[in-house]
Amino acid sequence: MNTKEAVATRIIELCRERDLAINALANISGIPPSSVYSLLNEKSQNPGVVTIKKLCDGLEITLREFFNSNLFDNIDQEIK
Repeated sequence: MNTKEAVATRIIELCRERDLAINALANISGIPPSSVYSLLNEKSQNPGVVTIKKLCDGLEITLREFFNSNLFDNIDQEIK
């Protein structure tokens, strides 16, 4: 799994835990839904930390809590 896939998986995981639709997350985070969906599919290969922080604000968690997941333990090396 690469970093982008781990971030997308984590967003989906957090939404499911909170029974929150992607559109609802976008709205409470102040991010266009299309931007969130691009993070979840192949369009965006480099999710920005500011965007992730806004999503965290919408989820009422910290960046540390976002990245505190086993998903980020064994990520493929990005430099090849």
